Amino acid sequence: MTSWKWILVATVAVVLAALTGLGVHFRPDRTVRLATGSVAHMVCTKAFVSGLDPQAVFAETMDRPGFRRLRHVMKFEVDRKARAVEASTLGLFRGRASFHDGLGCVEQHGAKEPYLLKNDVETLRVSKTPPLLPEIAGPAVVEPTDPALKAALDHAFEEPATPPFRRTKAVVVVLDGKVIAERYAPGIGVETPLFGFSMTKSVINALIGVLTQQGLVTPSMPAPIPEWRATEDPRREIEVEHLMRMTSGLDLDETNSGFDRSGRMFLEDDTSAYAVNTGLIAPIGTRFHYSSATTQILARIIRDAAGGPEQTLAFAWRELFNPLGMRNVTLEFDGAGTLQGANYMLASARDWAKFGLLYLNDGVVGGKRILHEDWVDFCAAATLNSDYAAGFYTNRSDHPDAKGRVHLARISHSVEAHRGANQRKFFCEKDFGMIQGTPRCRQSVAQNSLILEGWKAVLWKRPLMAAL
Repeated sequence: MTSWKWILVATVAVVLAALTGLGVHFRPDRTVRLATGSVAHMVCTKAFVSGLDPQAVFAETMDRPGFRRLRHVMKFEVDRKARAVEASTLGLFRGRASFHDGLGCVEQHGAKEPYLLKNDVETLRVSKTPPLLPEIAGPAVVEPTDPALKAALDHAFEEPATPPFRRTKAVVVVLDGKVIAERYAPGIGVETPLFGFSMTKSVINALIGVLTQQGLVTPSMPAPIPEWRATEDPRREIEVEHLMRMTSGLDLDETNSGFDRSGRMFLEDDTSAYAVNTGLIAPIGTRFHYSSATTQILARIIRDAAGGPEQTLAFAWRELFNPLGMRNVTLEFDGAGTLQGANYMLASARDWAKFGLLYLNDGVVGGKRILHEDWVDFCAAATLNSDYAAGFYTNRSDHPDAKGRVHLARISHSVEAHRGANQRKFFCEKDFGMIQGTPRCRQSVAQNSLILEGWKAVLWKRPLMAAL
C-alpha cells in the first residue's frame, strides 16, 4: 500500500475514533431520553395541576429551543384513569410522569416506584393562624381603571405575527399591597397554579433564608454534605453561599444543550445524589456558571435541615406559604423525596406576587421578620462579574445585561430579578416599591422591560408593584 493510502487510512481511523469518543461523552441517546422525560413531566404537571389542555401544552413545549427538532418524532398519551402521561420519541425512548394529589407530578425511571410523600397537603394548607400578609384582592378578577395600564395589559397579551410568541398566561399588578389590575389567558383564573420554572430557585433562596433566620444554616458555613467531608476532599471547602451564587466550581455547568452535566440529573430518581457526586472543574468561588443542579444541592440541604421529605413540605407551608397567604401552591419532589428546587414549583399569579412582596418588604411580613435582616441585600449583591446574585438576577452589577435592563426599563440599580428557563421573571424595585414578573414563554428581557412602558411613565412616581 502506498504511503498516501496509509495516511488516508490512518486519518479515517483517527476521525472514527474521535467520533466514537464524542458519542460516548455526549451520548445523544441520553439527550433524547432527557427531552422525552421532560415533555412527559411538563404535560403531566400543566394538565393535572394547572388544568391546561394537554395538546396545547405539548405544542408549546415542542416549540421551545432544544425540543423543536423532536416535534415530528415525539408523541404523548394521557392516561386519565391512572393520572399519568407517557411520551415517546421514535418509539424507542420513553418518559413517564404520574400525578399525585397535592404533590404534582413525578417522573418514573425504570421499574422502581418513586418515593411519594405521606403528607396530607390539604391539612398543611390550613394555617392555624391567619396569614401575616393582608389579602391583596377579593375573589373577582380586578379590571384596570387606568387607560394606560389597560393598554399595557392589552399589549402583554397580543401575539406578534412571527416568533418569538409571548404566550402570556397571567398579569397581576399590585399597588400599595392591593391588586389594581389583572388579566388571565383563556382557561386560567386567579387560583390557577402556574409553572414557575427557575423562579423556584428564588423560593429555595427564601427557604435557606428562613433557616438562616432560625440559626440552622448560614451562607458562610461549609455545605453540610457528608460525601464532601473527607479530609482530602477539596469539596469540603464549598460553602452554602458558593452554592447559592453558583460559584462552587463543581462540574455542573448548565448549557441547555441536552449534553450538559447539570441536565443529566433529571435522568435520576435522586437528583441531588447525582449532583453532589460530581468533582471540581474550577477553584471554588472563582467562577460563576449557571447551574440548576447546584440549586438542587441546596434543596437537599433544606431537606436534611428540616428532617426529611415530609418535614420539608411541612416546613415550607408553615414558615413561608401560610404566613404569606399563598394558597394555590404545588411543590414537586423527585423520586427520592427531595424538593425539586431547580424549576418545579407552581403557584397562582397572585401567589407569585405575594412571594415578591416578601422581598419588596425586606423579608418582613405583617411586622414579623421571616428572612434575616440583611438577607435581601445579600441576595441582591452581584456575583463576581455576572448579573446573577444569589437565587435572583440583579441590576446591582456592571454586567452588560444588567445595564441593558436598567436602560430599557428605566429602573434603578436597586433591582433584583429572577429569570426562568422559559423567561418567567420577577423584578423587585425597592426605590419605587415595584415588583414585576412575567409568566410567559420565550420573551426576551428587552421585550419584557418594554411591556409596561406605556403606563410606567404615568405611575412611575407612585409606589408601584406588579407581578406578571
